[in-house]
Amino acid sequence: MGWLQRLFGLEKPQNAQVNPAPQPVPQAANAVPTATQSIPPERIGLNGEYDQSGLAKRVALAFDQDKQLDDINTLWVAQTGGTVVLKGKVPSQEILNKMVSVARAVNGATNVDTTQVQIG
Repeated sequence: MGWLQRLFGLEKPQNAQVNPAPQPVPQAANAVPTATQSIPPERIGLNGEYDQSGLAKRVALAFDQDKQLDDINTLWVAQTGGTVVLKGKVPSQEILNKMVSVARAVNGATNVDTTQVQIG
């Protein structure tokens, strides 16, 4: 079972991307258009749509795409704003370092919190 399936109950969407281009935010018919109305990077979903947990889902997708990380089922991914929060247990510091590196490469990730991760 992959990360997306285990954490979010999702099968990988057909066009899912780790760093998709954001889709325009729909506006009300009577709204005045503004150039500043866009999706924050940490809220971009798997297909560029607005998603409250978009960053965590895209990090999970990135973990699914990495053969070294796709079978770790003792760790969870969450987010607080632009911070990716990893919780649980990993087999080694090397694996944790790899996960932090992969998570940091996802657009919108400003930090990776590993304070809730145990090694061993």
